[in-house]
Amino acid sequence: MYYNRFMKKVELLSPAKDKNTAFAAVNSGCDALYIGASFFGARKNAGNSLEDIQQIVNYAHKFYVRVHVTINTILTDVELIEAQNLIRKLYDIGVDAIIVQDMGILKSAVDGKLPPVEIHASTQCDNRTLSKVKFFDNMGVSRVILARELSVDDIKTICNSVNAEIETFIHGALCVSYSGQCYMSAFIGGRSANRGECAQACRKKYSLVDDTGKFIAKDKYLLSLKDFNASKHLKNLVDAGVKSFKIEGRLKDENYVKNVTLFYRNEIDKFALKTSSGKVFSDFEPNLSKSFNRGFTDYFLNGRSDCFNFETPKSIGEKLGKISDVGSNWFTIKGARLNVQDGLYFDGHGCLVNRVEGEKIYPNKMDGIYEGITVYRNFDAEFNKKLSNSKIKRQIGVRFNFSESRLTAEDEDGNSVTMDISGETAKNPQKMRENFENQLCKTGESDFYVQDIKIDCEVPFMPVSNVNEIRRKILAELMSERLKNYPKKLQKPLKYAKFPAEKLDYRANIHNNTAREFYENCGSEVLEKSFESSGHAVELMRTKHCLKYAFGMCKSPKNLILVDEKGVRYPLKFYCKNCEMVVTKP
Repeated sequence: MYYNRFMKKVELLSPAKDKNTAFAAVNSGCDALYIGASFFGARKNAGNSLEDIQQIVNYAHKFYVRVHVTINTILTDVELIEAQNLIRKLYDIGVDAIIVQDMGILKSAVDGKLPPVEIHASTQCDNRTLSKVKFFDNMGVSRVILARELSVDDIKTICNSVNAEIETFIHGALCVSYSGQCYMSAFIGGRSANRGECAQACRKKYSLVDDTGKFIAKDKYLLSLKDFNASKHLKNLVDAGVKSFKIEGRLKDENYVKNVTLFYRNEIDKFALKTSSGKVFSDFEPNLSKSFNRGFTDYFLNGRSDCFNFETPKSIGEKLGKISDVGSNWFTIKGARLNVQDGLYFDGHGCLVNRVEGEKIYPNKMDGIYEGITVYRNFDAEFNKKLSNSKIKRQIGVRFNFSESRLTAEDEDGNSVTMDISGETAKNPQKMRENFENQLCKTGESDFYVQDIKIDCEVPFMPVSNVNEIRRKILAELMSERLKNYPKKLQKPLKYAKFPAEKLDYRANIHNNTAREFYENCGSEVLEKSFESSGHAVELMRTKHCLKYAFGMCKSPKNLILVDEKGVRYPLKFYCKNCEMVVTKP
């Protein structure tokens, strides 16, 4: 890959649900990873112990990869104190940043109750306007994570207007509601998305009727969106000033994280420099269509796109083609090459491939199979086997220089250590030199690979075992030097700033008294606490996904109602000026 000094540095930020997934993300080329602690993360089922996070930090920092921890739920008064204690412990073990939603944490930082760990304003803070981002910027927050619904032009305007780093999502599942503004799960079953317990009401079946009772759609996944894929917009986003590109998926497995991280590593390297160190040595070719996806959309990056998938909330995978022939227990797809145990999807149905004989595919069941239907592969058995068995690794470039009886090892970031080497003159200097070079190159499974070796003096006689010991020792010292010089960033002191809204209702998600005080100190009047505290909400969900648009009814004056599988009716409101739809309480 060709680089030049005019390229910007941007961060590739990968998800990790646990320690092993975190290691996989690092090995696959991420510049930073984000992970949940034991409590207070928006993915409650993806928590990790301090001991595991410590091991992740130790591994990631070798490659100058940063570790961010999510503390992005709203908190009770008691939980806020616990969160403060957790943040102190995370800072002590070397965590680089915390991702937060609750304003009580920001007040804790203003009041000097937190260590100087970088604070990132979560997308759960509903960061979809320039005024909101400017507010966090004026406070001094290190980074703001934007809402997914923004266009490239919106993002560019924000990047050019603030000093804070800007992070955007580039891949993964989409929340149909503006993040932090969904109360559907909490309303239906008491499982709050803002408390890390979302039941994914958006992935359930609904019907759409008008005010006369006429069905416009029946038993469809009307709130289920495709998955985000911004791979074609990376250069524009780099040029816009985005600092960090985020992959969604803290509940995804290792294979997903390996495949998607390496894909975006390779793509971003075409347009920008990485912020971490090391080179990825991979034994597979990444392919986004072979990992979990509901079909892809670039959402609103370049205007409104076809972002919905009403047929299924599950993975559809890669398109194979149409069924060309059907037998009693087999079918064919021209040009498709399948493997035993592949998973297939077609028109709401699915099957597994039991065996393949020539062009004939024998599935475990024939339900829903007919000639002409389009088939997708949502599980590629051979590809996933390759990912599971992959020996992908990451190593840091090192250059050796032997001069005046001193061996210097310098890594790609300019860290260096030197070791004196002396001994008897070799009987065969040329042979000794060759042995010395060959053994220095054998970095094997270490964290380094050799970029260059320069020898400007005679190499003294040494057994091969001695050269190997010298190599191991000098690389260990170099790693110690790297870690000593790890480029740690600290959060500058925060201050109060004027909040853009003068009056705040349940949508501000104020769940503790400290958050209330925070907003009051920022000049806002708090009218009510969170929906989770009071049970009061008018809007259950506000979204840029619009059912009138989806069904070609933009100019229709009809009132529309969303009906769930239990017959509960949710009136819809439409704000066409902003192209927004609101799901309201029954």
